[in-house]
Amino acid sequence: MSGVIKALGLVFGDIGTSPIYTLTVAFLILEPTYENVLGVLSLIFWTLIILPTIQYNFLAMNLSIRGEGGTIVLSEIFKSLSKSNKTKAFVTFLALIGVSFLIGDGVITPAISILSAVEGTAFIPGLEGISQASMVFIAIIIAFTLFLFQKKGTEKVSSAFGPIMCIWFLSILVIGIHSIFLNPQVLKAINPYYAVEFLMHNGWKGYLVLGEIILCATGAEAMYADMGHLGAKPIRKAWAMVFFALFINYFGQGAFLLKNPQVKNILFEMAFNFSSFLYVPFLILSLLATVIASQAMISGMFSVVYQAITTRIMPMLKIDYTSKELKSQIYIGSVNWFLLLAVILIMIDFGSSSNLAAAYGLAVTGNMCITGLLLVSIFFLKRNYYAMLASIFIIFVDFVYFSSCLYKIPHGGYWSIILALFPFLTMFIYMRGQKRLYRFMMFMPLDDFILKFERVYETNPKIPGTAIFFIRDKNKISPYIVETMFYHGIIYEDNIFLSIVIRPDPFGVTGYFKENFCKGVRVFEIQMGYMEVVNIEEILRENGIDERAIFYGLEEIIARGHWKIFAFLKRVTPTFISFFRLPSRKLHGVLTRVEM
Repeated sequence: MSGVIKALGLVFGDIGTSPIYTLTVAFLILEPTYENVLGVLSLIFWTLIILPTIQYNFLAMNLSIRGEGGTIVLSEIFKSLSKSNKTKAFVTFLALIGVSFLIGDGVITPAISILSAVEGTAFIPGLEGISQASMVFIAIIIAFTLFLFQKKGTEKVSSAFGPIMCIWFLSILVIGIHSIFLNPQVLKAINPYYAVEFLMHNGWKGYLVLGEIILCATGAEAMYADMGHLGAKPIRKAWAMVFFALFINYFGQGAFLLKNPQVKNILFEMAFNFSSFLYVPFLILSLLATVIASQAMISGMFSVVYQAITTRIMPMLKIDYTSKELKSQIYIGSVNWFLLLAVILIMIDFGSSSNLAAAYGLAVTGNMCITGLLLVSIFFLKRNYYAMLASIFIIFVDFVYFSSCLYKIPHGGYWSIILALFPFLTMFIYMRGQKRLYRFMMFMPLDDFILKFERVYETNPKIPGTAIFFIRDKNKISPYIVETMFYHGIIYEDNIFLSIVIRPDPFGVTGYFKENFCKGVRVFEIQMGYMEVVNIEEILRENGIDERAIFYGLEEIIARGHWKIFAFLKRVTPTFISFFRLPSRKLHGVLTRVEM
C-alpha cells in the first residue's frame, strides 16, 4: 500500500489532473447534446482503456532493463535485439525525437495544469469578477515559486505528495458519484457504440474533437518512465484505482453537463454545486494536485536529461545533488530555468487554459507514436506475435490521435514543435559534432604509443606517485596524453589510464583493473549504468588507487560553417570532469587545438 500511495504522488499527477480541463475544452467546439455528451464520454472511457491501460500498463511495462522503463530504455532493448546498424541508427534518431517531445510536454503540462486550477477562483463568492490577467499573474507566481524551490530538493516534501493525491482522487470520485446518481443514464456511454456513432455523425468535427479528448490520457507515459523508481506492481495497482476515479468523475461531469448545458468550467462548477461550503478547500486541493503534477514532470525532465547526458546524446550540463540519501534526487539548473522561462512565456502568450489546450496533445501523441513503433519492432524481434498484433492496433490509435492534433499547429501547436525542436537540435548537433571531432583529432595508435613510452620510461626521470589519465578508447591514445608525456616530459612512476564505460542497462557500477599496457601503464575501467550517479574518487579508493594528479583533455575547436554551433556548445557546457565531481586540487587540463 505504501508503494501504491507513492505512485499516486509520483506517477499519476498529470493524468490525475486532466479532468480539470479535458471535458471543458472538448465542449468549446461541441453542442452539449445528449448524443454528443455520451459520444465524448465513450471516447474518453475507451481512450483510457487503450492508451494508458493496454499500451503502457500491459505492453510497455513488460519491457524493461532491470526494472527501468522509458523511451531510451526501449531503444536500448531494440538495439540489443537488432543486428542492422542502419536500423539501430534510425531507432536512436526516433529516441531523440521521443525525448524532445517529452521535454516539450514538460513545459506545457505545468502551464495548463496550474492555470486551469487558478481559473477555479472565479467561482469563489466575491471573486466572480477577477480578470483573466490576474489569474495568469497568480499562476506565474505559483510556477515561479515551484521552480525556485527545485534547487533545495523535494526529498522533505515528497512524502506528502502521495497522501495529497490520494485525497484528490477520493474527492473527484465522490463528486462524480454524486452527479451520476442525479443522471445515471450516462453510464450507457461505456458501450463503444456511442463512440463510433459520435464519430460517424459528426464527421470532420468529431475527428478534430479527438485532439481535445486525448488530453484525458496526457501523463500516461509517466507510468512507464517512472517504473524504475517504484516497480511495476505498485504502479499497476495504483492505476486500477486512478482509472476508476477518473472514469467516474468524467461520467459525473457528463451527467452534470446534461443537466446544466450552459456551464463553462465543468469540474469546478460541479464541485461548487456539490457543496459551496467545501468549494474553497477543493480549489486549494486542486492547486496542490496541479503543483504535484508539475513537480513530477520537472523531476522527470531532470531524469530524462541525465539519461541523455550519460548515454552521450546530450552535452554535459552542471548537475547538483540535492539529497545525501537518494542518489536519484538531482537538480539541473539550466534545464530548470529553461522550463520556467518557457512556462511563463506560454502562460502570457495563451492567457487561458482553454487557449492553451490548443497547443497541448501534439507532443504527447508524438511520443506515444514513437513508443508504439518501438513496441511493434521489439515484439516482432522477440517473436511475440500476439503482443505485436496488439501493438499494431495501438499504434493505429496513436496515429489517429496524433493526426487529429495536427490541426492545432497554426492555433498554438507550433509551440510544441518549437519547444521540442530546441532539445532535438541540441542533441543532434552534439552527437554529429562529437563524431566529427574524434575523426579530426590526431590519435596515436596503441602499438606506437607503447614503443615510444617504454623507451621514454626507461631513460627519463619519473615523478614519484600515481597519475590518472582519462581515455575513451584504449586502442587510440588521446593527443593530450602524447603531448603531456612526450612533449612536456611529465611521466609518473605509476600511470593509470582510466576509462568510463556506460552500459546499456540503467543500474550497476563496477571498477576493475584490466591487463597492463606495459611497465608503468596500468588500465582501470569503470562500468556504470546510464541512470547511476557515481563517485569516481570513492571507486578509486576502494581499489587501492591514491593518485597525486588527474590529467584530462580539453579541445579548443576551430570550426567553420554550422559546426560553429557545436563549438559553442562545447565551450559553454561543463567538461565531464565537473560532471563527475573530481577533486579540483588534483586536476590538470591539457588543451588541444582541433580544426573541424
